[in-house]
Amino acid sequence: MDYHDLVMHGIQFGDNLGAKYIELRYIDAVNESYNTTNGQVLAAGSSSPTGIGIRALVNGGMSFVSTAQLTKKGVEDAVSTAIKLAKATKRKTPIVFSEEEVVETSWKSPIETKFTDVSSEIKLNRLTELDKELVNAVGEGALPNRNAFVVLETHKKLFANNEGTKIEAGYSVGFIYLMLTAKNLDKTEQRFIGRGGTFGWEWFSSPNFIETFVEEAKAIHTVVQKAKARKFDTPIDMIIGPEVAGIIAHENAGHPSELDRIKGREAAEAGESYWADVEIGTERTGSTAVTVIDDPSIPGSGGYYKYDDEGVKSRARYLIKEGIITEPLTNRQFAGQIGVKSNASARSIGFNREPLVRMANTYIEAGDFTTEELLEDIKLGVFMENFTEWNIDDRRYQSKYVGCAARLIKDGEITDEYISRPTLELTSRGLFNSIDASGKGFSPDLATCGKSNPGQGIPVWTAGPADGVRMRNIRLGGI
Repeated sequence: MDYHDLVMHGIQFGDNLGAKYIELRYIDAVNESYNTTNGQVLAAGSSSPTGIGIRALVNGGMSFVSTAQLTKKGVEDAVSTAIKLAKATKRKTPIVFSEEEVVETSWKSPIETKFTDVSSEIKLNRLTELDKELVNAVGEGALPNRNAFVVLETHKKLFANNEGTKIEAGYSVGFIYLMLTAKNLDKTEQRFIGRGGTFGWEWFSSPNFIETFVEEAKAIHTVVQKAKARKFDTPIDMIIGPEVAGIIAHENAGHPSELDRIKGREAAEAGESYWADVEIGTERTGSTAVTVIDDPSIPGSGGYYKYDDEGVKSRARYLIKEGIITEPLTNRQFAGQIGVKSNASARSIGFNREPLVRMANTYIEAGDFTTEELLEDIKLGVFMENFTEWNIDDRRYQSKYVGCAARLIKDGEITDEYISRPTLELTSRGLFNSIDASGKGFSPDLATCGKSNPGQGIPVWTAGPADGVRMRNIRLGGI
């Protein structure tokens, strides 16, 4: 049997055994990784995890089983196990999935050059070339530690369930993480930078790939040379760049919006949510200038997908709209629990991981202001372009963001005075209520969002307006 026949046989076999709902998700993947340190190859390798994930719903109980035995008997054994486990589950409240549209379709991510068509030698040469350009940009010794880590994933997927949905997908996601340590005399500074998306090798081979990181190297080199501690005795105004706005959108709005977290399913693994104590749809958590969106339907983005891992079509989800908590991220299980439709938030990293409620591309919506307009009435403030570290509690409420490239704002202008590690430490409500204007444009960063046990690190974009976001009356800490 080919994988199409195996999946459909598994569906029919589960039906015959009495499953109210059964799904099979076949994934054939090629995962490559390459790592260099200071231009030297540290590791390179690939794996090809292929198999089928199965979920069964019987008498209100649900189970998840996976198998790499891609034979008729292997699938039958896995389906039988899934149904036995579901039957053995004794729940006080039966699981009921939301009713969704039956779909039969296919989709692919747009790529020009497949990762599998490019040799490992070319890929490693690109990383060593990048390292040379970083050193050339700032000089020998200025970046004593340079670590590059590239992941290239190619997926072929078939999802089907006994409701009649059948979706075939092919997509690639490629990303790079760069850790840079800059040094000047007795001072050091670090930056962890992520870039990538659902595209092919064409992005890695483009001139922009190296230029982006060269600019980052120059920026951190400037910071470690020029940044000095400064204390602010009174509240000030701030402008945060898209990287800072993006991590705030992800951590302070995206994670607390996950309905499995709100309902306690993730409490022991990924934490809880302050949204559990709010009235969704009516309660205010920010100013009218704040709208936070999670949108998996952006082609080429880190979190792009056309249909989620339960066969539901993706769309933009307005987590916070004009300051009001509006829509949690949910899958079919938790949507059924509160009597709504799923908003296509079910994602999994592989055939042997269950689909969970996950973010995709989470960002603060752009406004109509240019950077100059955001600046014009700030007498004294700070422009925090990016960050070097962050922290947040497990209810996603108490948070801290430490700036890397940060400069003084004086009389409506960004000066050349660099400030060492200004610390923005506020509750989620405090952050969102302090925002009074957003700039134009859209600028993303690639991140790997972790969740669950066994862990699932999944690619996402965090993003914000390219021209920045303005925050008022901030009491800023620092070193």
